[in-house]
This record gives sequence, C-alpha cells and structure tokens, in this order.
Amino acid sequence: AAGIRAIMLIRQLPYHEDSASLFARIAHQPWAVFLDSVHPGNAFGRYDILSCKPFITLSTAGELTRIVEPGCERCSAEDPFDLLQGILQRNSAPVTELPFYGGAIGYFSYELARRLERLPALAIDAEQMPEMAIGIYDWAVGVDYRARQTRLVGQGNDPATDEQWDDLAALFSAQASPAAAGHRFSVTSAVTSNMDAQGYRERFARVQAYIRNGDCYQVNLAQRFSAAAEGDPWQAYLQLREISPAPFACYLNTPAGQVLSASPERFLSVRRGRVETRPIKGTRPRSSDPLIDLANAGDLAASLKDRAENLMIVDLLRNDLGKNCAVGSVSADRLFALESYANVHHLVSTVTGVLALGRDPIDLLRGCFPGGSITGAPKLRAMQIIEELEPHRRGVYCGAIGYIGFDGSMDTSIAIRTAVYSHGELRFWAGGGVVADSEADKEYRETWDKASGMLALTERCGAPRVGR
Repeated sequence: AAGIRAIMLIRQLPYHEDSASLFARIAHQPWAVFLDSVHPGNAFGRYDILSCKPFITLSTAGELTRIVEPGCERCSAEDPFDLLQGILQRNSAPVTELPFYGGAIGYFSYELARRLERLPALAIDAEQMPEMAIGIYDWAVGVDYRARQTRLVGQGNDPATDEQWDDLAALFSAQASPAAAGHRFSVTSAVTSNMDAQGYRERFARVQAYIRNGDCYQVNLAQRFSAAAEGDPWQAYLQLREISPAPFACYLNTPAGQVLSASPERFLSVRRGRVETRPIKGTRPRSSDPLIDLANAGDLAASLKDRAENLMIVDLLRNDLGKNCAVGSVSADRLFALESYANVHHLVSTVTGVLALGRDPIDLLRGCFPGGSITGAPKLRAMQIIEELEPHRRGVYCGAIGYIGFDGSMDTSIAIRTAVYSHGELRFWAGGGVVADSEADKEYRETWDKASGMLALTERCGAPRVGR
C-alpha cells in the first residue's frame, strides 16, 4: 500500500431536497452512479451519493478482469476481489464523518460467486453483463438530508480532479434543471416470464424433494421477467423511484447496460470496523384498504413459518460474518422486525459484528458473498439447486450494489427489486425462500407481489398489463 493520504477536497454546494435533479446533470456520462435513498423519511435516508467518470474501472467477464487506469489498460486473471482490494489499499485514506469521499462504487453480480465456489453451468447465460463492474471514483457529490447540506468531496488521487474541481462545483451549483427532461423510455412488447404457474409448481416440488432428502433447509426460487424496450432508462428509473421508494435504491450507467434498483435490503455495511447486515425473509402484500393492509402486516408478524425462515438465514449470516469478525463479536441484535415498503411488508432482522484485526471490507464481502437471504441454506447446495432449476442465470440480480470507500467504510445492498436494461431488453426477477412447510401457490403469488413495482413501471412505460 502507498500509505494513507490525508488530503481531502470539500466544496459546499447549494442544498437540494431531491438529488435526482443533481444526478440528471450527469446521468448519461460514462459510469454515472447514483446511490439514492429516495427520500429522507425512511430510516436509512440520510445520504445520497452520486458521481461519474471514474479514474479506474474494473470489469470482470469469465476468468478475466479488464482494468482501465490513466494511461494503462490491462487484463488480469487474478481474483477480482483481490484486484479491487489492492487498488483501494494503495489509495487508502483516513475515516471522517462523511460516508463517502472517494472509492469504489458499482455492482458485484450473483455470478461472481463462480469465482468463489464450484457451481454447475446449466442455466441459460443470456445476461451478457460483466460479473463485476466497479468504478474507482476520486470525487462525489454527497447530499446529507439530516444536516441539509450538499457537498462536492474528493480525495485528490486523480490529477484530473484538481483540474475539473471548479467546473464540477459550477455544474452542481447551477440552477436545477428538471430531472425528468429527456427522451421517453418505452416498453415495446408484452412482459413475459421464464416460468408459468405450472412450471413454478414443478420446480417448487423439486425443491421440497431436496429438502425432504436432507440436501437443504431452504432454497430461494425466482422467476425472470423480460420485455423489449427502448429509450432513456434514466427516465424509467425516475418513475421507479416514485412507484417503489426504497432505502437502497440506485441507478448505475455502466458501459454494458443500466441497472435500476429499488432494493429495501442492506447486505453489508462497515463503519469504523463495525459490521451490520439486515436480512429480509417473510413477505406480505400491501393493500390500499387500511384494514386489509393492517391484517396482512399482523399476519406476517405472527407467522411462525416466516420467523423460522428468517431465523435460518440469520444463522447462516452469523456464520458468514464470523469468518472475518472478531471472535465473540457477532450477535443478532434484532429479530423479525416488521418493516413496510411501497408494495410489501417484510420481516427484517439485524446481525452485527466487529471486523477482526487485519481484515477489511473486501475480506468481509468475499466471505459473505452472495448474501444468504437470496440463496437459501446451506448456501452452496442451495446455489447448486438454483442453477439446476432456474431457466436463466441471475446476472446482477441477487448480487450486491454499493460503495467501498478509500477509508474502509462500506455500504452495500442486496440487488433485489432490480432491473437491468441492455441490448434493447428490460429484465427483472422476483423470488422467495421455499422451506418444508411452504405452499406452492402462496409462494408463487409472493413472487408476483415482489414484482409488482417493476410490473407497474412497465405498464407506465406502455406494456400491457400482465396476467398471473
């Protein structure tokens, strides 16, 4: 490592109540990223982070990672996590009160697990997206809703930052332009799924046979929706954040395609060595009728089946955190809390720990990847069954999205309620955990409840309503 660099660049900017109007100014720039808490009313809605044009990029496809740095481009067969870890370490910085002022932002797709585990290759690989797409950003705009501040921050590792600093400040200080200005996004075909109700029931029955035979306790089974589309996906994201506001929403404009996420689930956060994960298991639909909505929430809160399903994943994550946390520091601080979002109610637990001496966020991410809440338990066997039963590879879906700062801070979400737009097609997924006492029709209906926000988006963009 090159040692800790203590220089920080900070410029106060006019405060904005909604960061979308700021991000609209760079939304179409290369590698533009928007980590969007959507609104300050949710428990995690204090900060938004946005940037573009990273000075280093890493894109992993198969066995090779393409690294583009100033004046240099190379491919490496090294472990992608190790490559990222090395770049962050050589640009390391001290911790401040700011959540992020330089570092890595991007996604780690579900398929990156193939670099960690031996998995069969059975499902159709139709995504054609990198398994990892990460930018190393030397500057960012951070909006702090609690302090009502907007700041342009930077680390100064890239000489171009100093050259562009005044121009960046002027860009984000100028009078706001409407966030919605731009070309319309249109869904130009019906939305189709890769499994109908009967196909889901058949796969469900095979999962339950594996459970009865002792292969596993739980498997997350998902269906994949797709439709032809065209236009500006940033416009689609603006509508998604209205339909499904979520604490870990984001928009990523990568060279291979755009990622639109309305995730409610924190995967891993690290701040001053303190680790947190918040697995979601247990779902009920929202209702416009207050009495039905309250009944659905009460039914979920009282469900022994959903609590047991949640607890399986809590135990899995306690074990995963224990690989890189100090002995005795991992604990389940809160179990089965009821949290309500735009389209669904969820049961959410909180597991915490403290990083062991000599371990960093990349070690933690590698040790926990992919998140157990979207695989099942035990994790490896569940992933093998997923590859066997789901017709298509998951790609970005069920991976992780977020930032890892030069200062060793990290916050990532599980890439659920997430769509990918590439090659003229919009794709999104919805799944749920199947356990021994699950019922096929209820589980199938749950996948549709979880997909309701994305389906509403496609209808707004011109797709005919999908029948179940």
